[in-house]
Amino acid sequence: MQSAPTLLRTDPTPAHATGGRAAVIITVLALANLSFAVLQSLVSPALSTIGTAFDADTASTSWIMTSYLLAASVMTPILGKLGDMTGKKKILVVVLALTLAGTVISALAPNLGLVIFGRVLQGAAGAVLPLSIALVRDQLAPSIMGTVIGILSAIAGIGAGIGILVAGPIVENFSWEWLFWLPGAVVLVALIGTMFGIQEASHRASGRLDLLGATVLSIALITVLLAVSKGSEWGWDSSKTVWLFVSGAVALVVFVLIELKVSEPLIDVRLLSKRGVWTAHVSAAIVGFAMFASFVLIPTMLQLPEVTGFGFGKTVSEAGLFLLPMIGTLAAFAVIAGILIRLVGPKVPLVLGSVILVASFLYAVGSHETVTQITLAGALSGAGMGLMLSSAINAVVANVSAEQTGEATSVNTIARTIGGSIGTAVVGAVIGGQVSAQGLPLEDGFTTSFWIGAAVAVVGLVAALLVPKLSAAKSGSHHG
Repeated sequence: MQSAPTLLRTDPTPAHATGGRAAVIITVLALANLSFAVLQSLVSPALSTIGTAFDADTASTSWIMTSYLLAASVMTPILGKLGDMTGKKKILVVVLALTLAGTVISALAPNLGLVIFGRVLQGAAGAVLPLSIALVRDQLAPSIMGTVIGILSAIAGIGAGIGILVAGPIVENFSWEWLFWLPGAVVLVALIGTMFGIQEASHRASGRLDLLGATVLSIALITVLLAVSKGSEWGWDSSKTVWLFVSGAVALVVFVLIELKVSEPLIDVRLLSKRGVWTAHVSAAIVGFAMFASFVLIPTMLQLPEVTGFGFGKTVSEAGLFLLPMIGTLAAFAVIAGILIRLVGPKVPLVLGSVILVASFLYAVGSHETVTQITLAGALSGAGMGLMLSSAINAVVANVSAEQTGEATSVNTIARTIGGSIGTAVVGAVIGGQVSAQGLPLEDGFTTSFWIGAAVAVVGLVAALLVPKLSAAKSGSHHG
């Protein structure tokens, strides 16, 4: 009987952490990733409250979310690369310190401008996941590596769901400043734990930071994500939005040309031609789309008044509670994915997760008349996303060398961020584009959004089917 294949490449390491030391590393990294994920979504349900506190209009207040998104997207690849070059622990400490400073500034801010500045600093936390995965690969035994990487990746979804879940109760029982103080406390614990509980990684990439590439990539990401985030507000066919999309596309092309010519690229774009890598990035983008589309669709439908004929009249806090099954299945199936990955590689759980995700949106198309049906659809999508998140990130790690882990997983993180931004924008535009005479969303907007979610999930299924088998991933892992 053939033994179970080993998924992840086992690059030489000085000594794998075991027992209590391994538990400390996993706990600290889990807290660090949880803080980033919670900060990503926690503020969203309270934007109107913060805007009222500073007498700011909706357009100005929306920059609280937009600034965080842009900063995270720009800093993630740069900090991930610096971690590969100068030491993952060192850069993770810097990242957590910046994030902590950002939460304190936002919590104490006397005006909206400083809240937004604090959010920019918090965006550094976007690099937490790639740095964490690089540390895990360097310091933990291969027997648990795949599972731990999958769990850390899944925390991105779990934390985002928790953020939406607890935002209402925090604002109702305390004040909006606690939306920063509470995650700031988690960041502080993670920072102390990183400083004293994690050793520096042994693997280092040679070379120096590609400043030109970093600048051009930053321009590309900022323009594209700004267009996606503000498109519904400015108009998708407005000259401003179109100009940003075109500029972003041109900048991306220029970035690729630069990276192909420089000897020490910020991102080795040749990796993107590897089937095990680009398919995983597509899967990550699909999960991001589905996740944040669901975070808009489910609470919004639950909060709409019953007079609409399909709403349920729940409060913000009550609506958040119905996300618990989604968060629970996401967490559970991320662990299950880790076990499957160890046995059969990432392709099987990635395909299975994609099928479940497609099924969840198709079910929601025809079954959203009761709270139970909506909750079940959310639980199904959570199961699919848990399987996909763990499998996609493990597929990336299996196909790159240890020295490229930070940059490769940074791209995967950015792909998920972009997918989430597009999911939020698309669903928001569809719901906002179909309203009644009273200005309330129509049921058709939600049904259309569920259909779009199913179609996007099918794209994820195609990408999953194209993921190479384990043997191909193993041979590819010797690249670089």
